[in-house]
Amino acid sequence: MLFLRSLLYFLGSTLVLSFLVALSLALFFLPVKYRYAILSKWALFCLWWLKITLNIKLKVIGKENIPNTPSVIVSNHQSTWETLALQTVFPHQTWVLKQELQWIPIFGWGLALLKPIIINRGEKLKAIKKVMKQGSARIKEGIFVVVFPEGTRQPYKQLGEYQNGGVAIAKKTNCDIVPVYHDAGKLWPKGSFVKQPGTITLVIGKPIQSTGKSASVLTKEVRDWTLAMQKFHSSL
Repeated sequence: MLFLRSLLYFLGSTLVLSFLVALSLALFFLPVKYRYAILSKWALFCLWWLKITLNIKLKVIGKENIPNTPSVIVSNHQSTWETLALQTVFPHQTWVLKQELQWIPIFGWGLALLKPIIINRGEKLKAIKKVMKQGSARIKEGIFVVVFPEGTRQPYKQLGEYQNGGVAIAKKTNCDIVPVYHDAGKLWPKGSFVKQPGTITLVIGKPIQSTGKSASVLTKEVRDWTLAMQKFHSSL
């Protein structure tokens, strides 16, 4: 039954995304903020469709901590879910993503329309320079930047090492760092087509000022906060 429900979710979300990508391609001449306004509706649909088809709900804690000015969002990475949910919670945003994602039919085309920061993880030095340059440019354009510092999705209740890229963008632009924790992996695990019903909790921490501390110290501060959130919510 869950397989059929998951299949229904997949078919519905793919159909809607195909329509929105086609619309955005037709309106490619428009500024990116308008393309984002169109394509981000897919994320809203997906979260609604997840609730209808699989009874997966979202609980947000700390929404009052979202800054009024563009910031770097540093989130743990467990699932595909958070790439959707963050669009429904935070303002206009873009993401630091591995280049393989843009090759996925329809989904990748949609990403490419939104000026993401695409990196080749095999070229580490070039990737770092690109993240710094383009991430800073996005912040100055008024766009939030989402970074998954673990680099790859982790199993539920596990937290990988955090890289400094997101914090470095914040320091270069003197913007805030917003730590985010979620437990999506318990219902939508990495690599799993079948999803489980339940409630996913997303916690938004208080913004952390990027000035006055080194990138490594700030990265450890964000990871320590995330680890504390993970231990607390895993014990509930």
